[in-house]
Amino acid sequence: MGRFVTLIYGLICYAIFFLSFLYAIAFIGNITLNGIVPKTIDSGTEGDLTKSLFVNALLLGLFAIQHSVMARQGFKKWWTQIIPKPAERSTYVLLSSLLLCILYWQWEPLLQPIWTLDNETGKLIIQTLFWFGWGIVLISTFMINHFELFGLQQVFYHAKGKEFQYPSFRTPALYKFIRHPIMLGFIIAFWAAPKMTLGHLIFSVATTGYIFIGIMLEERDLVSFHGEKYKKYKKEVSMILPIPKSKL
Repeated sequence: MGRFVTLIYGLICYAIFFLSFLYAIAFIGNITLNGIVPKTIDSGTEGDLTKSLFVNALLLGLFAIQHSVMARQGFKKWWTQIIPKPAERSTYVLLSSLLLCILYWQWEPLLQPIWTLDNETGKLIIQTLFWFGWGIVLISTFMINHFELFGLQQVFYHAKGKEFQYPSFRTPALYKFIRHPIMLGFIIAFWAAPKMTLGHLIFSVATTGYIFIGIMLEERDLVSFHGEKYKKYKKEVSMILPIPKSKL
């Protein structure tokens, strides 16, 4: 029964993640789908600037702290004394998704325009980049192991009575050219806006900064976990842009 409950829990966590991921696309892209999406990054009435900056910084900070702290190996060792180890990743995914939902709900719009593209060709190019970025994010998760990344594989193995073994270090497809294609996709999607408002700009600057901090923290863990293999990988492959290291 415990294995079955853990499996159902993992499936629910994944479903919440996937819905929050789809909503992120609509939220950041200001896609309302004829009213189906109730809130986007630029929807709503603009309030007091100081209050809006404080609220938005708090929302982004809460997500960043949870996302980074719970991903560290030291926290995982402590955390899995409280929750079952097979459910650790699913719980991480669940809390990240819930904090994203709170961010969508409580985000304060700041509507001052920073730039606006009126040219239709320019709009099309930027919108294509927006979808290209999200495509890179999703495809890159499958290039490594989408279902392990979001906790499903761990709970399925547990349900079968098998011990989950984390995969060995490998560099499939895009990972041969950049170390963090998922993060590249996010950066492209966050900045590809035909109309960039102050609120959207603050979101893009903050999340881009956090991405690089997160990469630094993650790579410390990867070096610790994979040792010389990852150190060699860092020397040979660039972090975000597919530029040969010899030309950097």
